[in-house]
Amino acid sequence: MPSRSPMTYQDHLSDADALMLTLEQDPTLRSTIVSTWLLDRAPDLARFEHKLERALEIIPRLRQRIVRDALGIATPKWERDPDFDLRFHLRRTHLGGDGTLRDLLDHAEPIAMQAFDMSRPLWELHLIDGLEGGRCAALMKLHHAISDGVGLVKMTECLIEKGPDDEELPPLRKTDADFAPPSAWERLGDALEHRISSALENLESAGSAAANEAFDAVRNPVARFRELRDTASSIARVLAPASEPMSPVMRDRSTRVRFDYLSVPLEELKRAGKTQGASVNDAFVAAVAGGLARYHEEQGSPVDCLRMLMPVNVRSGERASEVGNQFSPARFEVPVGISDPAKRIRAIRAASREQRDEPALPLIGPISAALGRLPESAVVALFGAMQRTTDFTTSNVPGPRRPTWMSGARVEAVLPFGPLAGAALNVTVFSYDGAMHVGINADPAAVDDPELLFECLQKSFDEVLTIVA
Repeated sequence: MPSRSPMTYQDHLSDADALMLTLEQDPTLRSTIVSTWLLDRAPDLARFEHKLERALEIIPRLRQRIVRDALGIATPKWERDPDFDLRFHLRRTHLGGDGTLRDLLDHAEPIAMQAFDMSRPLWELHLIDGLEGGRCAALMKLHHAISDGVGLVKMTECLIEKGPDDEELPPLRKTDADFAPPSAWERLGDALEHRISSALENLESAGSAAANEAFDAVRNPVARFRELRDTASSIARVLAPASEPMSPVMRDRSTRVRFDYLSVPLEELKRAGKTQGASVNDAFVAAVAGGLARYHEEQGSPVDCLRMLMPVNVRSGERASEVGNQFSPARFEVPVGISDPAKRIRAIRAASREQRDEPALPLIGPISAALGRLPESAVVALFGAMQRTTDFTTSNVPGPRRPTWMSGARVEAVLPFGPLAGAALNVTVFSYDGAMHVGINADPAAVDDPELLFECLQKSFDEVLTIVA
């Protein structure tokens, strides 16, 4: 169970988040996250609604919408929605069909495909009953601009309980009913203040860095020259254009999604990675890579490498408690055609570590800021093309290690579905209560046989789990 540590927020979108929002002018690049808690029974509704009201007090982001200043001086700002209505965000539905897991996934897909109303806070919470065995599901849909997966776990802590018994609920505080949105002039003043303060911070940082660089250059000019050269080369690699996907079969893109889910034992996957001197994430990515290689072979188009995007968590220091996006996207070619799963894990480990050490990754913010000065149409054309050449995305989100409850209902599984954002496939894993819960989000335009893909991924995970030292 995560500790309920304090949460902090930034008032303005980061340059990277603002860039993400700009890219959504192309609907195939939307960044919608869907996380579904599978519950053993329906939660106590009165208690659930009370806890959600408490969450609105604790997490101000849930009441905030994104507002731009008229002149575009600063990045958009998170601002309280004066017309916030919880009834719009909390929705109750009954699952049709036989109430199977497949019925639930089919029900979740159109929810994920619907665009957000940008005039409101960018989240929805769906309580879905009618699952077989009297089970229920709580589906959270939110925009990636609110947070990454790690931040989402932190935000939802206030809805999660350590046991099935009721906890004492503190009384709700009275909200400010007299809140009024700022005027256009106030927004303009805030934008100017933010831009100036950001510029001063960057100048101070640059001045300090320049002094250090000058000292290093005098002390060791050859090493400093090599460092600058390596950084420039790293930026070129990170921003390297690609004209098409590497996959010969997963090439088309659409605004549709197809969800699938599987679960694997966490300790066994850890052990498989450890036998090869690798992490559980290396074993996870190797299983996905092997499944994709098998899928391409079954399609009659074998491949040796595919292009993967993997978010690298950069939470550290004073910003570790912030809720929001704190990752750098690493986009690189990974070997998928290695038939031996142990060798594939080692190859994935080497490729991933090389990417994590890229000097350009910590510079994603400044790079995004520079790109944000370009015309939006140019940004969408440039980065949209890059995003759509990503064959697949993988993401690993750590969750609670022990069982948890939600308003009296036991959480049996957490089904994570990351955004496609131009990729053909997103495979996200969420560790919870001894299992790795694997959410598979595929673009049907790219993956024309999702049942075959699921079978190939399942076989590849089974294969990786059998590795012994």
